Amino acid sequence: MLLKTLTEANGVSGNEKKIREIILNEIQGYCDDITVDSIGNVIAFKKGKENNNKKVMLSAHMDEVGLIVTGITDSGFIKFEPVGGIDARILISKKVVIGDKNISGAIGIKAVHLQEPEERKNAVKVKNMYIDIGAKNKEDAEKRVSLGDYIAFDSPYVEFGNNMVKAKALDDRVGCVILIELLKENYVYDFYACFTVQEEVGLRGAKVAAYTVQPDIALVIEGTTCSDVPGAEEYQYATKIGEGPAVSIMDRASYSNKELAMMLYEVGKKNNIKVQFKQTTFGGNDAGVIHLTGIGVPTAAISVPCRYIHSPVSVMKLDDYHGCMQIVKLFLKELEHAEIRKWEVIK
Repeated sequence: MLLKTLTEANGVSGNEKKIREIILNEIQGYCDDITVDSIGNVIAFKKGKENNNKKVMLSAHMDEVGLIVTGITDSGFIKFEPVGGIDARILISKKVVIGDKNISGAIGIKAVHLQEPEERKNAVKVKNMYIDIGAKNKEDAEKRVSLGDYIAFDSPYVEFGNNMVKAKALDDRVGCVILIELLKENYVYDFYACFTVQEEVGLRGAKVAAYTVQPDIALVIEGTTCSDVPGAEEYQYATKIGEGPAVSIMDRASYSNKELAMMLYEVGKKNNIKVQFKQTTFGGNDAGVIHLTGIGVPTAAISVPCRYIHSPVSVMKLDDYHGCMQIVKLFLKELEHAEIRKWEVIK
Protein backbone atom coordinates (compact mmCIF):
# COMPACT_ATOMS: atom_id res chain seq x y z
CA MET A 1 0.00 0.00 0.00
CA LEU A 2 1.48 3.32 -1.11
CA LEU A 3 0.38 5.24 2.00
CA LYS A 4 2.19 2.70 4.19
CA THR A 5 5.31 2.91 2.04
CA LEU A 6 5.39 6.70 2.12
CA THR A 7 4.68 7.13 5.83
CA GLU A 8 7.30 4.55 6.83
CA ALA A 9 9.94 6.22 4.64
CA ASN A 10 11.84 9.08 6.27
CA GLY A 11 11.88 12.62 4.89
CA VAL A 12 12.57 15.22 7.57
CA SER A 13 12.44 18.77 6.18
CA GLY A 14 15.52 19.40 4.08
CA ASN A 15 16.13 15.69 3.53
CA GLU A 16 13.23 14.59 1.32
CA LYS A 17 15.31 12.44 -1.04
CA LYS A 18 13.77 9.06 -0.16
CA ILE A 19 10.23 10.41 -0.48
CA ARG A 20 11.09 12.07 -3.78
CA GLU A 21 12.50 8.80 -5.16
CA ILE A 22 9.32 6.88 -4.27
CA ILE A 23 7.11 9.54 -5.86
CA LEU A 24 9.20 9.78 -9.02
CA ASN A 25 8.96 6.02 -9.44
CA GLU A 26 5.17 6.09 -8.95
CA ILE A 27 4.39 8.89 -11.43
CA GLN A 28 6.52 7.72 -14.35
CA GLY A 29 4.34 7.28 -17.44
CA TYR A 30 1.52 9.53 -16.23
CA CYS A 31 3.05 12.92 -17.04
CA ASP A 32 4.15 14.93 -20.06
CA ASP A 33 7.06 16.33 -18.10
CA ILE A 34 8.62 15.85 -14.67
CA THR A 35 11.05 18.36 -13.19
CA VAL A 36 13.05 18.25 -9.98
CA ASP A 37 13.98 21.87 -9.31
CA SER A 38 17.02 23.25 -7.54
CA ILE A 39 15.42 23.19 -4.09
CA GLY A 40 14.13 19.61 -4.50
CA ASN A 41 10.46 20.04 -5.44
CA VAL A 42 8.95 17.55 -7.88
CA ILE A 43 6.82 19.37 -10.48
CA ALA A 44 4.78 16.95 -12.59
CA PHE A 45 3.04 18.42 -15.63
CA LYS A 46 0.12 17.15 -17.73
CA LYS A 47 -0.74 19.10 -20.86
CA GLY A 48 -4.36 20.13 -21.30
CA LYS A 49 -6.30 20.60 -24.52
CA GLU A 50 -4.58 22.52 -27.25
CA ASN A 51 -6.77 25.63 -27.08
CA ASN A 52 -6.83 25.91 -23.29
CA ASN A 53 -4.23 28.13 -21.67
CA LYS A 54 -5.36 27.84 -18.06
CA LYS A 55 -3.04 26.37 -15.40
CA VAL A 56 -4.17 24.56 -12.25
CA MET A 57 -1.59 23.76 -9.57
CA LEU A 58 -2.08 21.20 -6.80
CA SER A 59 0.40 21.09 -3.93
CA ALA A 60 1.27 18.53 -1.25
CA HIS A 61 4.47 18.60 0.78
CA MET A 62 6.88 15.68 1.01
CA ASP A 63 8.63 16.64 4.24
CA GLU A 64 7.83 15.72 7.82
CA VAL A 65 8.76 17.12 11.22
CA GLY A 66 11.73 15.52 12.95
CA LEU A 67 15.00 16.27 14.68
CA ILE A 68 18.63 17.01 13.79
CA VAL A 69 21.90 16.07 15.53
CA THR A 70 23.56 19.09 17.15
CA GLY A 71 26.12 17.45 19.42
CA ILE A 72 27.61 14.28 20.88
CA THR A 73 28.53 14.10 24.56
CA ASP A 74 31.74 12.57 25.91
CA SER A 75 29.65 9.65 27.11
CA GLY A 76 28.30 9.02 23.59
CA PHE A 77 24.79 10.44 23.95
CA ILE A 78 23.29 12.42 21.06
CA LYS A 79 22.03 15.98 21.55
CA PHE A 80 19.47 17.33 19.12
CA GLU A 81 17.07 20.11 18.14
CA PRO A 82 13.60 19.94 16.50
CA VAL A 83 13.08 20.44 12.77
CA GLY A 84 9.59 21.90 12.41
CA GLY A 85 6.92 22.39 15.05
CA ILE A 86 7.09 19.65 17.70
CA ASP A 87 5.69 19.71 21.22
CA ALA A 88 8.66 18.67 23.38
CA ARG A 89 6.34 16.77 25.73
CA ILE A 90 5.76 14.03 23.14
CA LEU A 91 9.45 13.22 22.70
CA ILE A 92 10.39 11.38 25.89
CA SER A 93 10.98 7.61 25.43
CA LYS A 94 10.28 7.70 21.69
CA LYS A 95 12.16 5.42 19.30
CA VAL A 96 14.04 7.18 16.51
CA VAL A 97 16.39 6.43 13.63
CA ILE A 98 19.37 8.63 12.79
CA GLY A 99 21.02 9.38 9.46
CA ASP A 100 21.14 7.45 6.21
CA LYS A 101 22.13 4.27 8.04
CA ASN A 102 19.00 4.41 10.21
CA ILE A 103 20.92 4.07 13.48
CA SER A 104 18.40 3.11 16.16
CA GLY A 105 18.06 5.18 19.30
CA ALA A 106 15.72 6.10 22.13
CA ILE A 107 15.08 9.58 23.53
CA GLY A 108 15.82 9.77 27.25
CA ILE A 109 16.11 12.17 30.17
CA LYS A 110 17.63 12.15 33.63
CA ALA A 111 15.91 9.49 35.76
CA VAL A 112 12.94 10.77 37.76
CA HIS A 113 14.48 9.79 41.12
CA LEU A 114 17.46 12.02 40.33
CA GLN A 115 15.36 15.07 39.50
CA GLU A 116 14.79 17.89 41.95
CA PRO A 117 11.15 18.36 43.11
CA GLU A 118 10.87 21.54 41.00
CA GLU A 119 12.07 19.71 37.88
CA ARG A 120 9.29 17.15 38.20
CA LYS A 121 6.62 19.88 38.07
CA ASN A 122 7.64 21.19 34.65
CA ALA A 123 7.68 19.78 31.14
CA VAL A 124 11.16 18.63 30.19
CA LYS A 125 12.92 20.91 27.71
CA VAL A 126 14.62 19.59 24.58
CA LYS A 127 17.98 20.84 25.85
CA ASN A 128 17.69 18.38 28.76
CA MET A 129 16.97 15.38 26.52
CA TYR A 130 19.37 13.11 24.68
CA ILE A 131 19.28 10.10 22.36
CA ASP A 132 20.82 6.85 23.55
CA ILE A 133 22.26 4.80 20.66
CA GLY A 134 24.08 2.35 22.92
CA ALA A 135 27.49 3.90 22.30
CA LYS A 136 30.39 3.35 24.74
CA ASN A 137 31.68 6.93 24.41
CA LYS A 138 31.95 9.89 22.03
CA GLU A 139 34.44 8.18 19.75
CA ASP A 140 32.19 5.14 19.43
CA ALA A 141 29.12 7.31 18.71
CA GLU A 142 30.98 9.32 16.06
CA LYS A 143 31.57 6.14 14.06
CA ARG A 144 27.80 5.92 13.51
CA VAL A 145 26.40 9.43 13.85
CA SER A 146 27.56 12.84 12.59
CA LEU A 147 26.61 16.42 13.34
CA GLY A 148 23.78 17.47 11.04
CA ASP A 149 22.34 13.98 10.61
CA TYR A 150 18.56 14.00 10.38
CA ILE A 151 16.54 12.09 12.97
CA ALA A 152 13.14 10.57 12.17
CA PHE A 153 10.55 8.93 14.38
CA ASP A 154 10.57 5.12 14.21
CA SER A 155 6.87 4.39 13.89
CA PRO A 156 5.28 1.77 11.59
CA TYR A 157 1.99 2.21 9.73
CA VAL A 158 -0.80 0.38 11.58
CA GLU A 159 -4.48 -0.01 10.73
CA PHE A 160 -6.64 -0.43 13.84
CA GLY A 161 -10.08 0.05 15.34
CA ASN A 162 -12.91 1.36 13.17
CA ASN A 163 -11.08 1.91 9.87
CA MET A 164 -8.39 4.00 11.55
CA VAL A 165 -4.69 4.40 10.77
CA LYS A 166 -1.75 5.21 13.04
CA ALA A 167 1.45 6.44 11.39
CA LYS A 168 4.03 9.17 11.40
CA ALA A 169 4.04 11.80 8.62
CA LEU A 170 0.37 11.53 7.67
CA ASP A 171 0.95 15.27 7.35
CA ASP A 172 1.42 15.28 4.43
CA ARG A 173 1.98 11.90 2.86
CA VAL A 174 -1.82 11.65 2.55
CA GLY A 175 -1.66 14.64 0.20
CA CYS A 176 1.20 13.10 -1.77
CA VAL A 177 -0.75 9.87 -2.37
CA ILE A 178 -3.80 11.83 -3.52
CA LEU A 179 -1.69 13.86 -5.96
CA ILE A 180 -0.19 10.66 -7.37
CA GLU A 181 -3.68 9.28 -8.00
CA LEU A 182 -4.82 12.54 -9.62
CA LEU A 183 -1.97 12.37 -12.11
CA LYS A 184 -3.60 9.25 -13.56
CA GLU A 185 -6.53 11.38 -14.79
CA ASN A 186 -6.66 13.68 -17.85
CA TYR A 187 -7.66 17.34 -17.77
CA VAL A 188 -8.79 20.08 -20.15
CA TYR A 189 -6.47 22.63 -18.56
CA ASP A 190 -2.72 22.36 -17.94
CA PHE A 191 -2.32 20.43 -14.70
CA TYR A 192 0.65 20.73 -12.35
CA ALA A 193 1.10 18.38 -9.39
CA CYS A 194 3.75 19.88 -7.11
CA PHE A 195 5.31 17.73 -4.41
CA THR A 196 7.05 20.35 -2.30
CA VAL A 197 9.90 20.39 0.19
CA GLN A 198 10.51 22.18 3.50
CA GLU A 199 6.90 23.08 4.27
CA GLU A 200 7.39 22.38 7.96
CA VAL A 201 10.19 24.95 8.25
CA GLY A 202 8.61 27.88 6.42
CA LEU A 203 6.72 26.85 3.25
CA ARG A 204 9.96 27.20 1.32
CA GLY A 205 9.48 24.71 -1.49
CA ALA A 206 5.99 25.87 -2.39
CA LYS A 207 7.22 29.42 -2.82
CA VAL A 208 9.70 28.26 -5.46
CA ALA A 209 7.22 25.90 -7.16
CA ALA A 210 4.47 28.51 -7.43
CA TYR A 211 6.91 31.03 -8.88
CA THR A 212 7.87 28.44 -11.51
CA VAL A 213 4.33 27.42 -12.43
CA GLN A 214 2.57 30.81 -12.13
CA PRO A 215 -0.83 29.08 -11.86
CA ASP A 216 -4.28 30.58 -12.45
CA ILE A 217 -5.75 28.53 -9.58
CA ALA A 218 -4.12 26.48 -6.82
CA LEU A 219 -5.31 23.85 -4.37
CA VAL A 220 -3.34 22.58 -1.38
CA ILE A 221 -4.01 19.07 -0.04
CA GLU A 222 -2.92 18.57 3.56
CA GLY A 223 -3.16 16.65 6.78
CA THR A 224 -4.51 18.95 9.49
CA THR A 225 -5.01 19.07 13.22
CA CYS A 226 -7.94 17.29 14.88
CA SER A 227 -8.76 17.94 18.54
CA ASP A 228 -11.95 15.92 19.14
CA VAL A 229 -10.48 14.30 22.24
CA PRO A 230 -11.14 14.29 26.01
CA GLY A 231 -10.23 17.57 27.65
CA ALA A 232 -11.22 19.74 24.67
CA GLU A 233 -14.56 21.52 24.43
CA GLU A 234 -16.44 21.01 21.16
CA TYR A 235 -16.06 24.66 20.22
CA GLN A 236 -12.29 24.11 20.33
CA TYR A 237 -12.35 21.29 17.79
CA ALA A 238 -10.55 22.25 14.59
CA THR A 239 -11.98 19.20 12.84
CA LYS A 240 -13.69 15.92 13.74
CA ILE A 241 -12.48 12.45 12.80
CA GLY A 242 -14.99 10.69 10.56
CA GLU A 243 -16.77 13.84 9.42
CA GLY A 244 -14.90 14.04 6.13
CA PRO A 245 -12.08 16.22 4.81
CA ALA A 246 -11.92 19.79 6.08
CA VAL A 247 -12.09 22.86 3.84
CA SER A 248 -10.11 25.83 5.17
CA ILE A 249 -11.54 29.32 5.39
CA MET A 250 -8.47 31.02 6.81
CA ASP A 251 -5.41 30.34 8.94
CA ARG A 252 -2.36 32.25 10.10
CA ALA A 253 -0.76 32.11 6.66
CA SER A 254 -3.61 32.58 4.18
CA TYR A 255 -7.24 33.41 3.51
CA SER A 256 -8.80 30.90 1.12
CA ASN A 257 -10.55 32.13 -1.99
CA LYS A 258 -14.22 31.96 -0.99
CA GLU A 259 -15.40 30.82 -4.42
CA LEU A 260 -13.01 27.86 -4.47
CA ALA A 261 -13.64 26.96 -0.84
CA MET A 262 -17.40 26.87 -1.36
CA MET A 263 -17.01 24.85 -4.56
CA LEU A 264 -15.06 22.20 -2.62
CA TYR A 265 -17.65 22.10 0.16
CA GLU A 266 -20.63 21.98 -2.22
CA VAL A 267 -19.04 19.22 -4.34
CA GLY A 268 -18.96 17.07 -1.22
CA LYS A 269 -22.50 17.89 -0.17
CA LYS A 270 -24.16 17.31 -3.53
CA ASN A 271 -22.32 14.00 -4.01
CA ASN A 272 -23.16 12.74 -0.50
CA ILE A 273 -19.51 12.75 0.57
CA LYS A 274 -18.87 13.86 4.14
CA VAL A 275 -17.15 17.25 4.28
CA GLN A 276 -16.60 19.86 6.99
CA PHE A 277 -15.11 23.30 7.45
CA LYS A 278 -11.97 23.68 9.53
CA GLN A 279 -13.19 25.63 12.56
CA THR A 280 -9.99 27.18 13.89
CA THR A 281 -7.47 29.57 12.34
CA PHE A 282 -4.28 28.13 13.83
CA GLY A 283 -1.38 26.90 11.74
CA GLY A 284 -0.79 27.27 8.03
CA ASN A 285 0.22 25.39 4.91
CA ASP A 286 1.66 25.90 1.44
CA ALA A 287 -1.30 28.11 0.52
CA GLY A 288 0.37 30.83 2.59
CA VAL A 289 3.01 31.46 -0.07
CA ILE A 290 1.22 30.20 -3.18
CA HIS A 291 -1.59 32.75 -2.96
CA LEU A 292 0.94 35.61 -2.85
CA THR A 293 2.82 34.55 -5.99
CA GLY A 294 3.07 36.92 -8.95
CA ILE A 295 -0.07 39.06 -9.20
CA GLY A 296 -1.81 36.72 -6.73
CA VAL A 297 -3.25 33.23 -7.10
CA PRO A 298 -6.79 32.20 -6.04
CA THR A 299 -5.98 29.38 -3.63
CA ALA A 300 -7.88 26.97 -1.40
CA ALA A 301 -6.95 24.10 0.91
CA ILE A 302 -8.62 20.83 1.81
CA SER A 303 -7.22 18.60 4.55
CA VAL A 304 -7.55 15.17 6.12
CA PRO A 305 -8.15 15.45 9.90
CA CYS A 306 -5.30 13.90 11.92
CA ARG A 307 -5.23 13.51 15.69
CA TYR A 308 -1.86 13.92 17.45
CA ILE A 309 -0.37 15.60 14.39
CA HIS A 310 3.41 16.27 14.33
CA SER A 311 4.04 13.20 16.45
CA PRO A 312 5.06 9.57 15.82
CA VAL A 313 1.44 8.45 16.28
CA SER A 314 -0.76 10.62 14.09
CA VAL A 315 -4.21 9.05 13.69
CA MET A 316 -6.71 9.43 10.84
CA LYS A 317 -9.78 7.65 9.53
CA LEU A 318 -9.42 6.07 6.12
CA ASP A 319 -12.94 7.24 5.20
CA ASP A 320 -11.82 10.88 5.52
CA TYR A 321 -8.78 10.20 3.35
CA HIS A 322 -10.83 8.51 0.62
CA GLY A 323 -13.45 11.27 0.87
CA CYS A 324 -10.76 13.89 0.31
CA MET A 325 -9.60 12.11 -2.83
CA GLN A 326 -13.16 11.86 -4.17
CA ILE A 327 -13.97 15.50 -3.53
CA VAL A 328 -10.78 16.75 -5.19
CA LYS A 329 -11.37 14.55 -8.25
CA LEU A 330 -14.92 15.86 -8.63
CA PHE A 331 -13.80 19.45 -7.96
CA LEU A 332 -11.21 19.23 -10.73
CA LYS A 333 -13.83 17.87 -13.14
CA GLU A 334 -16.18 20.71 -12.20
CA LEU A 335 -13.44 23.23 -12.94
CA GLU A 336 -12.89 21.49 -16.26
CA HIS A 337 -16.47 22.05 -17.36
CA ALA A 338 -16.76 25.59 -16.01
CA GLU A 339 -17.16 28.36 -18.54
CA ILE A 340 -14.28 30.78 -18.95
CA ARG A 341 -16.17 33.48 -17.03
CA LYS A 342 -16.07 31.18 -14.02
CA TRP A 343 -12.30 31.54 -13.91
CA GLU A 344 -12.69 35.31 -13.99
CA VAL A 345 -15.22 35.22 -11.12
CA ILE A 346 -12.83 33.10 -9.08
CA LYS A 347 -10.15 35.74 -9.52
